[in-house]
Amino acid sequence: MALVASNSKPDVSIVENSTDTKAYETVGYLVNQELHEETISQAFTRYPKRTFWVCYAIWVLVISGFDNTASSAVLGIPRFRRDYGSAFDSNYVLPAKWQAAFTGGPAAAGVLGAFSTSYLADRIGRKPLYLSSFLFVLAGITLEMVSNGSNAMFFGGKFMTGLATGGFVTISMTYIGEFSPVAIRGIMSAAAPISGSFSQLIVSLLQNAYGSLESPWAYRSLFVAQYAVTFTAVILWPFLPESPWYLVRHGKYEKAAQSFRRLGLHDTEIEKSIANIKLTYETSKNETEGVTYMECFRKSNLRRTIITVGPFTIQAFCGILFIVGYSVYYIQLAGYSTQESFRLNIAQQTLSIVGNIVSWFLIDRVGRRNLMLYGLSLLITLLFITGGLAVAGTAAAIKGTVAMILLFGCVYNASIGAASYTVLVEISTPRLRSKTVSIAIAMQSSFDIMWAFVLPYIFNPDHANLGAKTSFIFGGFSILCIAYLWWYHPETRGRTFQELDEMFANHVSTRKFKTYVSE
Repeated sequence: MALVASNSKPDVSIVENSTDTKAYETVGYLVNQELHEETISQAFTRYPKRTFWVCYAIWVLVISGFDNTASSAVLGIPRFRRDYGSAFDSNYVLPAKWQAAFTGGPAAAGVLGAFSTSYLADRIGRKPLYLSSFLFVLAGITLEMVSNGSNAMFFGGKFMTGLATGGFVTISMTYIGEFSPVAIRGIMSAAAPISGSFSQLIVSLLQNAYGSLESPWAYRSLFVAQYAVTFTAVILWPFLPESPWYLVRHGKYEKAAQSFRRLGLHDTEIEKSIANIKLTYETSKNETEGVTYMECFRKSNLRRTIITVGPFTIQAFCGILFIVGYSVYYIQLAGYSTQESFRLNIAQQTLSIVGNIVSWFLIDRVGRRNLMLYGLSLLITLLFITGGLAVAGTAAAIKGTVAMILLFGCVYNASIGAASYTVLVEISTPRLRSKTVSIAIAMQSSFDIMWAFVLPYIFNPDHANLGAKTSFIFGGFSILCIAYLWWYHPETRGRTFQELDEMFANHVSTRKFKTYVSE
């Protein structure tokens, strides 16, 4: 169906009063044009409540990032290695199998959580799944608190929180995609990764304050803080509106209108928004017969799934898991004191937050595709410099590797780390968004699991002892990733969901996405 030209808009009042069952199509096309005309400042001004709840979804992601960070951060706390590890070369080292399990187990649980949450979200709604995930994460934190040196019990707690974090990412990214106006969708989705950097900063501050304690509170302080972060989200949960997109798809138009009212929309805006959602769903039916996982791999949806999953999976191969997960541990092995390593980690997370804030200004100016290409090129350069300095092995070179690690987080969060989240929420068709998000999470988590089990044997001094030379491995993989982005990933900034449905259905080539004019 053709989009209504900007100079041929119908009278909105006539459309609203029409008894034609297809009137929503006309209104929907009208809204599609209006979305293009809306500026960033107008979107923030007109929709403060929508912006607030998108920020809430990002805050929920802090819980997920906190748990993922804490899994690795405890390795840098001497008292934790003493309570859960064994003596090695006048120090304490956590056995590689448990080190891998504490990182890989939650990642595997995250896959289960993402798939189960996506399946249920299309049946019972997004909001109830948040509550169930809150309960799982609180139960998991409690197990970690009372594990008292038991690796098995600690692993059980990490697994339960992993189930919850998979659900958090699936629902939060779905909410961000469905609540964000087109004009600020890039900014709000690019802001999602700041949750990870912020949670890492909290963990770093706690490590700096308590990590040197001789008591178990050196690491238990992380769990207490996780309680606090979770409860702040639980307190606001009762006031969270259900997604209008979910309600419209199930024909619950009155409840969808109520959700829009709670988001601050007036009656005229509500009718127009519902009409646009209905139009988008109807358009996507040409390429999507149902709402099953198999639909993600049929017709044009296969291409959309690959494009959505690609950048998110690249995160597992560009080295960020190694840089974030092992930075404190490496800095300590490089000869820095425990207190110095914690302070350097605070600097790393601060730079990461700065990098993410920079991405807010780049995501719509530079574009998703270019931001990922340029950013990944810089990361490759940093990875090979880091490896080269590690080979040199001098005191000055070792300090240089630490500097590269700090800079890496900033560049990553300003580029591929932010843009991959934008791609996650805007490429898939709305009918399959939660399922496509869960597939992307599953793919990334699967590779994270692999690295979680492999990295300890590559990095640790009691095994291959590659240390920072591990960056050569990720540099090689990143070259392959940049080739994929160049040949396959299209530019989608400023496009509405209805336009994207049209473009993928018409098999628009990667190079023509940027200049394509809707019919």
